[in-house]
Amino acid sequence: MNADQLLRIIEEGESDRIEFKRCGNQPEKDLFETICAFANTFGGTILLGVEDDGSLTGVNSAQVLPVTRNILNVVSNPNAFDVPVSLEFEHIEIDDRQIIKVDVPNSPQMHSYKGKVYERRGDTDIVVRGSAPLAELCIRKQGIYTEQRIFEHVSLDDLREDLIDEARQLALAKRKDHPWGAMTNEQLVESAGLFGKDYSTGKQGYNLAAVVLLGKDEVIRSLCPAYKTDALVRQHDTDRHDDRLVTITNLIDAYAQVADFCRKHLPDRFLMEGDFAVSPRDTIVRELVVNCLIHREFTSPFPAKVIIDNEGIRTENASRASFEGPLEPDTFSPLPKNPLIASFFVHIGLAEELGSGTRELFRNSRLYTGRDPELEEGLIFRAFVPTVPAAEPMGGTSDRYDAQAKNADEASALALKLAENCGGMRTADLVGAGVSRRTAQRIIGELVSQGLLVPQGNGPSRVYRRTRE
Repeated sequence: MNADQLLRIIEEGESDRIEFKRCGNQPEKDLFETICAFANTFGGTILLGVEDDGSLTGVNSAQVLPVTRNILNVVSNPNAFDVPVSLEFEHIEIDDRQIIKVDVPNSPQMHSYKGKVYERRGDTDIVVRGSAPLAELCIRKQGIYTEQRIFEHVSLDDLREDLIDEARQLALAKRKDHPWGAMTNEQLVESAGLFGKDYSTGKQGYNLAAVVLLGKDEVIRSLCPAYKTDALVRQHDTDRHDDRLVTITNLIDAYAQVADFCRKHLPDRFLMEGDFAVSPRDTIVRELVVNCLIHREFTSPFPAKVIIDNEGIRTENASRASFEGPLEPDTFSPLPKNPLIASFFVHIGLAEELGSGTRELFRNSRLYTGRDPELEEGLIFRAFVPTVPAAEPMGGTSDRYDAQAKNADEASALALKLAENCGGMRTADLVGAGVSRRTAQRIIGELVSQGLLVPQGNGPSRVYRRTRE
């Protein structure tokens, strides 16, 4: 990494993946708390010699190697770290100041520092306390599918047979020769993987997927007490809500209830595809609600939420994520969260193959408003689809500019115009004009390398000015 690349990172400030630390002759204790937190969450980068406000103090050049050795000794010390952490170091010089860049990869193991387990939440390192949060962390690290948890004392009588038959009819409506049509209820449930055996313990019976898909309400409440979905409308009463739906029933009925609630409160805009009228709204509702219901981590106490406000519709649900950050339709690699539940929804026609839902969401959001959705993976999966159509830019630099609906040339022209008219542009100015942060950083880097912009200053005060031709 060169100095310019590092300065662009510093300019963006601290985040869930970036931490600034001052450093004297010895690293501070909180450095190791951050290392532990990054390793336990999604990894991250620590910059030693950078203040919280982004100003550069640097590390004494004579202390760079001793500090690096000290860090390695501590993370390898079993009395400090329960399970050592692997690190990568890079030394970068900026204006005669030495910065130590420490990269902490996401670890497949759970780490503790001096008896405490740390996790990264936002730009803060927190101590993970309590059996439930620790169990969540272990589940995420070990890649356990909690939907496969066996309940030996659940019987077919604890499932709703009318719901099993409804699932059969939905499957037959999608495919007339579906094998579920010739099966008994018990055979159907077993063929869907909802009755299984844990070969490590010998337990066999119906699993958590069977309970949340087909269970009676009282059974769901008993075995999955934290499970609920909260749908809110906040368009007039933004402090509380205009309308609300709370559902704790099985996933099939929950989907129908929440989807109907969303359709009731979202405007419909029919469009023609060939000779057929289509409703982007209905597809958006289906994909958002299905994702919120079937890809959640059911052992988490965090309730799934669907919120409709004046900007759009957004969802939140606990996730067993393997990384944190935005999802793009052309670059993301879909990972199953609850493969049995997802497969069941595919059989009954409420979901498609893994990954296709994200692409459908992007396509229909563009049809609905001309704008892209925002999807962010993490411990909490967040999705947002705007319901307000993109406004046409009026030519002024203060107008909202939808970079995702424009090409890179237009966004670059906007960057140059901002830099010229304002006498100096920050990344935040381009983001404030509507360009996504990722696109803004890429465009500025390209313009600097082309010699069209020149950076001045360091940290948050860094600006980019037009070069004189």
